[in-house]
Amino acid sequence: MVLEVAMLNVKSGMEQEFENAFKKASALISSMDGYYSHELHRCIEIPEKYLLLARWRTVEDHTVGFRNSSKYQEWKQLLHHFYAPFPVVEHFNEIISYSRD
Repeated sequence: MVLEVAMLNVKSGMEQEFENAFKKASALISSMDGYYSHELHRCIEIPEKYLLLARWRTVEDHTVGFRNSSKYQEWKQLLHHFYAPFPVVEHFNEIISYSRD
């Protein structure tokens, strides 16, 4: 499994509109082949900053499958105008995982 990580800086004053649009966009990403899950977190100290974590079977499921799809075009239309600057997206493999359970 691959973890996609993106720090999203939303234009000030557009946070609620972004969150509403993200809820709509979630249906697009979650229907893709190779998709496992995603989360959106809002920064406590800087309310315009969000963290997107998405889990994919492979990097290509995200970078080729999703990004070359018509659903990605809808995703872009719903979300990309909120970002300033445009986010850097990176992919990670898990090395160590701990939990208190």
